[in-house]
Amino acid sequence: MTQEAYEPTDITPDKDGGVIKQILRAGEGNESPVPGDKVSVHYVGTLDDETQFDSSREREEQFEFDLGKGSVIKAWDLGIATMKKGELAKFTCKPKYAYGEAGSLPKIPPNATLIFEVELFGWKGTINHKPTAGEDLSLKNDGSIIRHITTKGRGWKNPNEGAQVKVHYVGRHGENVFEDREVEFTIGDGVIANVIEGLDIAIKRMKEGEKCRLDIKPSMAYGSKGNPELGVPPDADLVYDVELHSFENAKESWEMEPAEKLQQSIIAKEKGTKFFKDGNYKVAIKYYEKCQRNLEFETTLQGEDEEKRKEIVAVAHLNMAMCYLKTEEFVKVREHCDKALELDDKCVKAYFRRGQAYFAGNDFELAKKDFEKTCELEPSNKAAKNQVKICEQKIKQFDQKEKLKYKGMFEKFAAEDSKKPQNCYVDGFEEIGEWDNKMAHGMLPLDQECEAFGEKMPERCNVPPHAPGED
Repeated sequence: MTQEAYEPTDITPDKDGGVIKQILRAGEGNESPVPGDKVSVHYVGTLDDETQFDSSREREEQFEFDLGKGSVIKAWDLGIATMKKGELAKFTCKPKYAYGEAGSLPKIPPNATLIFEVELFGWKGTINHKPTAGEDLSLKNDGSIIRHITTKGRGWKNPNEGAQVKVHYVGRHGENVFEDREVEFTIGDGVIANVIEGLDIAIKRMKEGEKCRLDIKPSMAYGSKGNPELGVPPDADLVYDVELHSFENAKESWEMEPAEKLQQSIIAKEKGTKFFKDGNYKVAIKYYEKCQRNLEFETTLQGEDEEKRKEIVAVAHLNMAMCYLKTEEFVKVREHCDKALELDDKCVKAYFRRGQAYFAGNDFELAKKDFEKTCELEPSNKAAKNQVKICEQKIKQFDQKEKLKYKGMFEKFAAEDSKKPQNCYVDGFEEIGEWDNKMAHGMLPLDQECEAFGEKMPERCNVPPHAPGED
């Protein structure tokens, strides 16, 4: 690709034109160095009037430094992190990202705009002086969240669900730095703070003080819609450099008194319902799961509190069933309806939603039974009555299709059989080895064999056939 094919790009987080990058020669692969890596480069530095002030090429010695540690100008920490191995690029750096108002006399005057032509030769991970390996943090182990640790954290604890965390992260798509944030939020509530799901999940696995690079697939980021405000296109793979400054864990269920569990579950249910109404079903499910975890096995509550506990757990299962209907995970819908029915076998919503799940899976017979049960418990339920009729139509259509299918099959088999020789059993024996009386040598006579197995010989008789109706 020619130089003209690469457009200059503003790589600053604020898009203030402070560092403009232009690729002069593309690099290899998709990997870039991360903060903490020791990088090796050649560079030539000039002022904007083309006066050269420094060159590693003239010294015939590559320049090495630790990326992201502030040992070079800010433009370099930003720019080198966007490069691939073997890439050659030009960076035009405003004073704010270079030597500022002071300059670096005598070669670099105050408020100087600098131009660097940089070639990246490679880098090494610096954790224990070993290259870092990627770790799959995704819940489905599908490679949608890969972590590369650049600085190990302190201690052994990780943030839990509901923890208050303080993090700094930089988000990149290719050469574009689209986000540079210091943010505090609650794990599980990342969406409220405009933190993508992939970050919310990954930060739970980090330790205090840890720094890492996260490679995040679209399914855990902005998906098929992208984020036009940030300049993230649809279906974009993203890279985040993340540092977990601090966190304070939420109380675990086993640390709470029964009354506190009940109160926290009521709060979680209300939050879940808010997210459900907003169409954020994944987050809603997390809150309903919290209700379930807090109260499902709580056995010390009594009286009104025990009734309230059962009600909250049942509602949590019913609401999760509704969420999974929305996400079309029908097996999970049935599982949660079953759980709700264990608590209340007259729960109309559980029968109706399970019926919807069966219907979606084309199991019309079972769906019809659940809708009929709904009608039995709630005779005025028009939706259930309508679903019963639809199920009956579907079953009838299915039966008609089956009849036509089997009719066609039988006609086909009959036509094929009519073409076969009549002595087909002989043909069969010829194929698998012919039978004759020599094969019976050494066998028990039939009457002795029957006696040995406690069976009776068939009677010799000339009994007339049964008259109709004698059976």
